[in-house]
Amino acid sequence: MAPPAPTDAELDTAIRARLAILGIDLDQLPPGTTADPETGAPGRDTVMASLRSFMRGSVAALAAYRLPAPDGTSPAAEPALSQQRAPMLYPSIGTEWRK
Repeated sequence: MAPPAPTDAELDTAIRARLAILGIDLDQLPPGTTADPETGAPGRDTVMASLRSFMRGSVAALAAYRLPAPDGTSPAAEPALSQQRAPMLYPSIGTEWRK
């Protein structure tokens, strides 16, 4: 059973916490949805709405991604696929490093 979707208030708390860890203070933006006429900075409510939309859409889709199982993989071994090496652009270099 899937967990319930987070509320706007829960998402706001998570977004603000994550941005605070990165040193970003949304209170520096102008309040409301109107952009600052001098700097062009978007309003705080506009930014939060955009970030909530991103969290509900893109983050959920990325979290649901699972590596494709190679042919012949047993279903019992599929959870261990998260431990596979990531695909490399130039696999020959990675092969040499592991020798």
